[in-house]
Order: sequence, then structure tokens, then C-alpha cells
Amino acid sequence: MPLKAKIMSQQLARQKSTSASKAAENDAEDVLFNSNYGLRSIELNRPSKLNALNGSMISKITPRLLEWAKSDMANVIVMKGAGPKAFCAGGDVATLALWNKNGQQQKSIDYFSKEYQLDHLIATYQKPYIAFMDGITMGGGVGLSVHAPIRIATERTVFAMPETTIGFFPDVGASFFLPRMAGEAGTYLALTSERLSGVNVFYTGLATHYLHSSSLPQLESRLAELRFKDYDDMPSRLAVINATIEEYCTGLPYDEPMFLAGEIRNAIDRCFRHDTVHEILAALEAEQAQKQQDPQVQAWAKHTIDVLHQRSPTSVHVALRQMRLGPKWSISETFKREHQIAAKFMKGQEFTRGVTSKLIDRSKGPVQWEPRTLEDILPEENISEDFFKVDEKLPKLELLSRTDYVEYPYSREFGLPTEKDVMEKVSLGLSTPDEVLQHFLEEKRNKQGVLEVVSEILARKVAEDKQGTAVWVDHLEQPTTTA
Repeated sequence: MPLKAKIMSQQLARQKSTSASKAAENDAEDVLFNSNYGLRSIELNRPSKLNALNGSMISKITPRLLEWAKSDMANVIVMKGAGPKAFCAGGDVATLALWNKNGQQQKSIDYFSKEYQLDHLIATYQKPYIAFMDGITMGGGVGLSVHAPIRIATERTVFAMPETTIGFFPDVGASFFLPRMAGEAGTYLALTSERLSGVNVFYTGLATHYLHSSSLPQLESRLAELRFKDYDDMPSRLAVINATIEEYCTGLPYDEPMFLAGEIRNAIDRCFRHDTVHEILAALEAEQAQKQQDPQVQAWAKHTIDVLHQRSPTSVHVALRQMRLGPKWSISETFKREHQIAAKFMKGQEFTRGVTSKLIDRSKGPVQWEPRTLEDILPEENISEDFFKVDEKLPKLELLSRTDYVEYPYSREFGLPTEKDVMEKVSLGLSTPDEVLQHFLEEKRNKQGVLEVVSEILARKVAEDKQGTAVWVDHLEQPTTTA
């Protein structure tokens, strides 16, 4: 081929590649919007990619939510995913890693700006917003769902914040919702990237309701028929929606035990309450070495040690520091601080290294992290400190809503009773354990899951005094290694 023709052919190929790339980033069908009476639905429509969230999808969803917020015709918003496998498996991190490798870190930072703006808008939205967490719900998908006042898990739900597996940190507001989980469950999920499936997403409070996936289409049609008066406030509207959802509950699976429960849950609180990774590892080793320990707890401790050593050492340290600072942050400050942390990860190498190995090259061997192992980081080193310093040179995240809060506004009304709720009731010193359970069953109108969750909390955290009155206890004493 003549040189001129060869050059023209290469130029044409580059043009086609660029056009294809732009088309992929701005697919007109990657999000579907639908109006049905008073219901407005958003359907993430990339089922072949497990509905992974990209910039094109965010650029469509955000203005539509802003538009519906002003509309008198939009009563209820439903966020869902296309196909049976996933609600949303996360952000399109492979694209971000490729941008970083090509020196386009600012494009990655801009992506997080748009994503966090959307997540904060959802967290502060002033109309009923319902997330169908049907299928894989991870990372970016959690940001689209966990901040909603109504969150529905199904038998197909698989929840995780998997960021420590790819050299990142639990973002999309994880600094807010994970530390506010009972005990150290959130810290455990943040550092290990452990998965929760099906009804366990409901038991932990990450979902407010549990339905079979086959009920969702009927529920959506019923929600479209709801009518509200102009003077109905947000709590009143959500109460009607909550009652409507409860009509479709068909019971909990009998063959799926509660995961974060019993002695394993006590061990999680003992081990992950520490403020350094080295102390957490030492606590796990003590659990494993204790010969009088429950064999299931010993096996869990060994597994958890192995898992932590597979994660990015930098990410594990950052995630732990994040879990300790997060309870002090409001929802707005959370996203502003996470934006700074994300920008620093984009400018570094750990995220790009992890995503390239895990998701692009799909290497079967361990990722070559830097530092390589948790043991390579000395106890006196504070490698996470720089991630939490506010860098004035980085652009500030401009949020789309002025609403702010330090606790989720509706978490107690529509979800299951929490450990904190039970502790407050017990601390009054006026009830037997059976009376405490009956109180919550009546308060929640026999909502499914109340019996199971409150009974587990009572069995694990409550004893009876000589008068039969419920007394709160803890199980934070560390087991002693025996020879």
C-alpha cells in the first residue's frame, strides 16, 4: 500500500475509533425514563455491563431528577436496573483507569464530581424516591440506592462496597452510611469488601424492605396509582408508600440464616473496634488462636485475615481512617471530603494498578500493590493522613442541593429496629426481654423481619437480672490465647 494511502487509512481508523468511543460514552438508550400516572421511573439500561454507571448515564439522570423535583405531576420516583442480574454493579471504573493511564486524570476527577452531585441530590431529594435493589448492587449502584428513604432488597440482591479490592476507598457516601451501621459491621464491610446477599441486606438495615423480585412489577403499577393531597408532607407520603409496599411482602426465606449475627457478630465488634489495622489483625489472630472459641468464629477469623491480606494495603488503611472520621461528617461534608480523597486516588497509582489487574488484564495472580503487604506498613506510619487533608489546589465539589443533615431523616420510620433502638428501650430498665420484643412488634405493626432481628439482638446483647428485667451487656472482652 502506498505511504499516502496508508496514512489516510490510519487517520480514518482513528476517526472511527474516536466516534465509536464518543458514541459509547453517550448512548441514547443507556437510561430509560418512563411516566405512568404519578410515577416516574429511571431504568439503568446496560444489562450486558451489569448496568455499570458511566458519565453518559449520570448526565441524563441528574437533570431529569431536578426537573421532576419541580413537577406537581411527579409523585413517586423509582430507580431500577434492566435485566435480572443487576441493579447497578458499580461505576465504570475501567474507563477511569484507562483515562488515568493516558494522563487524563482530570476526566476521572470530573466523573466523580458528577457522580457525587447525583448521589447527594438523591440523599436530599424532597420527593419519595424508591430504589429497587434487585440484583447486584455494588459501589456506584449503592450510591444510587442506599441514601433513598425506601430501599427494597430481593432474593437476587448482592450488596458490596468492593473498593479495597481495586485499590480505591469506599465512596459514594460510604463515609456516612457505613459507620452508622450497628457496632462495627460497617467497618468490617468497608475493609474486607465482604458481600451480603438477599435477605441479609434487609436484616442489616441497608434495605428497608424485602420483597420477592416477581412482586416488583405489580408494586410499581400500584405505586403509579397513588394520589397525594397538595398539603401532604414528605413523611405522610412515605408512610402511604410504606404501607403499600408492605401489602406485597410474602415472607422471609427460611433457608437463609442471618450472617452478621450471633458469635460472629460479637467477634466483628471485638476485632474491628480498633483504630489501627495492626490492632485489628492482632485481634483477629487472637480469635483464631483461642482454643475455647467457637469453631465457626475461628474459621471466620482465619478467612478474614486472609481476605485483608488480599486487599490493597493503602485502601485498607484509608478505609479504616474513613470509618473513624465519617460519623462526624454531615451528608454534604461527606461528599465534599470523599471528592478530595477520590481525586488523590486518581492522581496516584494504586487505583489504576488495581483496576488494570482485576478488570482490564484480568490477571489471575495477586495484584502487585505498593506497599506490597499490610506488614510492609509499620505501626507508626500514617499512610492515610494525606488523603484526609483538604487540598486547596483541588477544585471544590459544588452540590446541587442545599439540604444537609447528620442522620438519615426517615431511617427509623420505615426500616427494621436497630441495635440502638433496642438498647434505648432496654436502658429504661422497665421491661423483660419478651416485653421489649412485643413493644417493637406493636410499634412496627408486625413488619416482617422485626421478630428475627430484635430476637437476635436480645439473644446477643441482653441478659436478665434477678427480677427478670432486661439488662444490656457487651461482648467486647478479647479472648485470651490458651496453650
